[in-house]
Amino acid sequence: MDKLEEITHKRKVAHARMTKLGSKVYAAFVEMERAAFSNGALAKRDKELIAVGISVAGNCESCMQWHIEQAAQAGATFEQVLEAVEVAIEMGGGPATVSARFALEVMDTVWPAKG
Repeated sequence: MDKLEEITHKRKVAHARMTKLGSKVYAAFVEMERAAFSNGALAKRDKELIAVGISVAGNCESCMQWHIEQAAQAGATFEQVLEAVEVAIEMGGGPATVSARFALEVMDTVWPAKG
Protein backbone atom coordinates (compact mmCIF):
# COMPACT_ATOMS: atom_id res chain seq x y z
CA MET A 1 0.00 0.00 0.00
CA ASP A 2 1.49 3.34 -0.97
CA LYS A 3 1.52 6.35 1.35
CA LEU A 4 -1.61 7.99 -0.10
CA GLU A 5 -3.60 4.75 0.05
CA GLU A 6 -2.41 4.24 3.62
CA ILE A 7 -3.53 7.73 4.66
CA THR A 8 -6.95 7.17 3.04
CA HIS A 9 -7.29 3.77 4.71
CA LYS A 10 -6.33 5.10 8.14
CA ARG A 11 -8.75 8.04 7.77
CA LYS A 12 -11.64 5.71 6.84
CA VAL A 13 -10.85 3.29 9.67
CA ALA A 14 -10.65 6.10 12.23
CA HIS A 15 -13.89 7.65 10.92
CA ALA A 16 -15.72 4.33 11.17
CA ARG A 17 -14.36 3.68 14.65
CA MET A 18 -15.25 7.12 15.99
CA THR A 19 -18.71 6.81 14.47
CA LYS A 20 -19.20 3.31 15.93
CA LEU A 21 -18.07 4.56 19.34
CA GLY A 22 -20.79 7.19 19.17
CA SER A 23 -18.44 10.08 19.80
CA LYS A 24 -20.60 13.18 20.15
CA VAL A 25 -17.57 15.43 19.72
CA TYR A 26 -16.55 13.69 16.50
CA ALA A 27 -20.12 13.81 15.18
CA ALA A 28 -20.23 17.53 15.94
CA PHE A 29 -16.93 18.00 14.13
CA VAL A 30 -18.22 16.17 11.05
CA GLU A 31 -21.35 18.34 11.07
CA MET A 32 -19.25 21.48 11.47
CA GLU A 33 -17.14 20.37 8.50
CA ARG A 34 -20.28 19.90 6.39
CA ALA A 35 -21.49 23.36 7.35
CA ALA A 36 -18.11 25.01 6.82
CA PHE A 37 -17.64 23.55 3.34
CA SER A 38 -21.17 24.02 2.04
CA ASN A 39 -21.78 26.64 -0.63
CA GLY A 40 -22.43 30.10 0.73
CA ALA A 41 -20.87 33.46 -0.02
CA LEU A 42 -17.88 31.34 -1.04
CA ALA A 43 -18.33 28.27 -3.20
CA LYS A 44 -17.28 24.88 -1.80
CA ARG A 45 -14.46 24.84 -4.35
CA ASP A 46 -13.04 28.09 -3.02
CA LYS A 47 -13.31 26.91 0.57
CA GLU A 48 -11.45 23.72 -0.34
CA LEU A 49 -8.70 25.80 -1.98
CA ILE A 50 -8.38 27.80 1.24
CA ALA A 51 -8.13 24.53 3.16
CA VAL A 52 -5.42 23.31 0.78
CA GLY A 53 -3.34 26.38 1.61
CA ILE A 54 -3.89 26.01 5.34
CA SER A 55 -3.01 22.30 5.11
CA VAL A 56 0.26 23.03 3.34
CA ALA A 57 1.18 25.85 5.74
CA GLY A 58 0.29 23.58 8.67
CA ASN A 59 2.11 20.53 7.24
CA CYS A 60 -0.88 18.19 7.62
CA GLU A 61 -0.42 15.48 4.98
CA SER A 62 -3.79 13.85 5.57
CA CYS A 63 -5.43 17.28 5.35
CA MET A 64 -3.58 18.07 2.12
CA GLN A 65 -4.70 14.83 0.53
CA TRP A 66 -8.31 15.22 1.63
CA HIS A 67 -8.69 18.86 0.62
CA ILE A 68 -6.86 18.52 -2.71
CA GLU A 69 -9.16 15.63 -3.60
CA GLN A 70 -12.22 17.51 -2.36
CA ALA A 71 -11.19 20.63 -4.28
CA ALA A 72 -10.89 18.59 -7.46
CA GLN A 73 -14.31 17.00 -6.89
CA ALA A 74 -15.72 20.50 -6.36
CA GLY A 75 -14.36 21.57 -9.77
CA ALA A 76 -10.97 23.06 -8.94
CA THR A 77 -8.33 22.76 -11.62
CA PHE A 78 -4.73 21.67 -11.20
CA GLU A 79 -3.67 25.28 -11.74
CA GLN A 80 -6.02 26.57 -9.02
CA VAL A 81 -4.74 24.02 -6.52
CA LEU A 82 -1.16 24.87 -7.47
CA GLU A 83 -1.82 28.55 -6.78
CA ALA A 84 -3.30 27.66 -3.38
CA VAL A 85 -0.10 25.72 -2.65
CA GLU A 86 1.97 28.70 -3.81
CA VAL A 87 0.09 31.08 -1.49
CA ALA A 88 0.79 28.65 1.36
CA ILE A 89 4.49 28.69 0.50
CA GLU A 90 4.49 32.48 0.69
CA MET A 91 2.62 32.44 4.00
CA GLY A 92 4.55 29.53 5.51
CA GLY A 93 8.04 30.28 4.24
CA GLY A 94 10.72 27.58 3.93
CA PRO A 95 8.90 24.89 5.95
CA ALA A 96 5.89 25.19 3.64
CA THR A 97 8.09 24.29 0.67
CA VAL A 98 8.61 20.89 2.30
CA SER A 99 4.85 20.44 2.69
CA ALA A 100 4.36 21.56 -0.89
CA ARG A 101 6.34 18.52 -2.06
CA PHE A 102 3.70 16.23 -0.60
CA ALA A 103 0.89 18.36 -2.02
CA LEU A 104 2.46 17.95 -5.48
CA GLU A 105 2.51 14.16 -5.02
CA VAL A 106 -1.21 14.18 -4.24
CA MET A 107 -1.92 16.49 -7.19
CA ASP A 108 -0.11 14.02 -9.47
CA THR A 109 -2.57 11.32 -8.42
CA VAL A 110 -5.59 13.56 -9.05
CA TRP A 111 -4.30 15.07 -12.30
CA PRO A 112 -1.66 12.58 -13.59
CA ALA A 113 -1.27 14.25 -16.98
CA LYS A 114 -0.26 17.59 -15.42
CA GLY A 115 2.75 16.34 -13.48
